[in-house]
Amino acid sequence: MVLEVALIDVLPGHEDAFAAAYAKGHSVLADTPGCHSVRMTRGVESPSRFVLLVEWDSVEAHDQNFRASDRFVRWRELIGPHFANPPQVEHFTDVPGGQ
Repeated sequence: MVLEVALIDVLPGHEDAFAAAYAKGHSVLADTPGCHSVRMTRGVESPSRFVLLVEWDSVEAHDQNFRASDRFVRWRELIGPHFANPPQVEHFTDVPGGQ
């Protein structure tokens, strides 16, 4: 299991429109094979900054089942117009001994 972390800065004044676009497109991402959970958070100190957290079976599931599919095109059509710049995306794995 891997955790995708995407740091998303949206255009000032677009925060509510971005949140609405995310709500509309949530199922496009969440229903992707290999996706276990999707969560979007919003910055307290920086309300134009959002963090998307997605649990995937693997990096390959993210890349092949989502990014290389029409799902990604639909997702970006919804949320992309609100980006201030391209999101910073990385994948992480759990460190043993936690929880």
